[in-house]
Amino acid sequence: MKVRLVPLAGNLNLPTVIKTAILPGDSVERVFIATQVGEIFYIENDGLRTFLDIRDQIIKLGDYDERGLVGLAFHPQFYFNGLFYLHYSVAGTQGPGALPGGFTPKPCDPGTINLHWTNRETDYDHIDTVEEWMLQANGKPRKQRTLLNLRRPFMNHNGYNSLTFSPETGRLVLTTGDGGAGYDPFNLAQDHLEIAGKIIEIDVHKNTNIIDPPVVTRFDELPAPIQETMTVIAKGVRNMSSLSYQRMYDNRFIKYAGQVGQDLVESIFSFIYYQPVPVLQLVQASRRKRVVSQNGLINFGWRGWEGSFPTAFIRGCSENPELDEKTIAFYNEAIALTSARLEPLASFFHNDARPGKFSGTALTGVQAYMGTSIPGLTGRVVFTDLSRKETFPNVRGALASTFVRQDGKQNDYQLIEPVFDFGTDSAYFVSLGTNLNQTRLFLGVNGSENVTDFQQGTVFEIMPYV
Repeated sequence: MKVRLVPLAGNLNLPTVIKTAILPGDSVERVFIATQVGEIFYIENDGLRTFLDIRDQIIKLGDYDERGLVGLAFHPQFYFNGLFYLHYSVAGTQGPGALPGGFTPKPCDPGTINLHWTNRETDYDHIDTVEEWMLQANGKPRKQRTLLNLRRPFMNHNGYNSLTFSPETGRLVLTTGDGGAGYDPFNLAQDHLEIAGKIIEIDVHKNTNIIDPPVVTRFDELPAPIQETMTVIAKGVRNMSSLSYQRMYDNRFIKYAGQVGQDLVESIFSFIYYQPVPVLQLVQASRRKRVVSQNGLINFGWRGWEGSFPTAFIRGCSENPELDEKTIAFYNEAIALTSARLEPLASFFHNDARPGKFSGTALTGVQAYMGTSIPGLTGRVVFTDLSRKETFPNVRGALASTFVRQDGKQNDYQLIEPVFDFGTDSAYFVSLGTNLNQTRLFLGVNGSENVTDFQQGTVFEIMPYV
């Protein structure tokens, strides 16, 4: 199917988050755009107005970078209380990183697999923070408090569009990513005491009386009052945007999550039921050397599984340079997670020559659509990929959709053809957003995958093709 792309705002820095909110005292639901370098704008009368600029508080970013302002969420009662939440990488926190070089698992050498993150207070890349802000009566936002200070081992996999609010629980939802490098070298995503590689719910209505919490990497390093505000709803996260919620009935929602893959496949997951595990309970059980039931915890399977496949590392075939050898990287972990992990709803591959499909690079957005103006998408979940490999050198991102089958089985996806003349410019699809009732879709496009190629971003609304 085809859709039109209608430009809403241009000459932006790389747009990482697109959401809508109604400003206190206003009557119009406005589109807000957050850029990776630390700006937040909203659209008013076909122009951009600055809501907040924290560029001086963001770490110095490199050309290709996954740090910066990666999360923005408005409190469900933002119109009344002015509260909103940010997730960003803090200026002045650059470290040397957790490993001197890259990481590639070698199954014949267990020493390359069973690594541990030691010297965490010195060997890290940067510090991320999650903060609560309030829009004051004078129209100027100010920081209220810090909810979390998280030390990260590497530059990448910090989560993207990482914050939202759950309409089921009213809590702030944070996705953290596994901390970076490739293959999760320290297996943080499966360790239930590591904050990395999890989806966490935070009860922002509980007052911890802690304005600036310590910098940590594990749940058991947090003060008890902060532990009491948190529950873990999922682990096995590699790199993921925050959840998209699609109402079914009453207060029951389908949750969608998109997992960025390693080398083989990108995966869209869906689930309805889960049983969160209180962080305080996890920590107390660990100290008493007891086992906490995690039967209701969602497990996306990383690092043992990449979507529906045991995680593989790829090397060239010396006998035939046109072929690759794919070898299971973590055989024992794949076995252990076989029955514990959630199967993807749908997947797309890094190399796929099938008609009507594409070869992807990295999943950049997942949003449910409940509008009726684009009938072919109503009730489906829409997703974006950074760049279709078939389109190089004039890069185009990918737009596609899928849906939950009534029989619960895995599903395929359908490509969506966006109609817009980008000319000879590249068009990386870097973000996907929606409005409050999921009846509008917004696409963030950048002319480069580098953050430091400034003012090459545009936000479009996805409209019916007529």
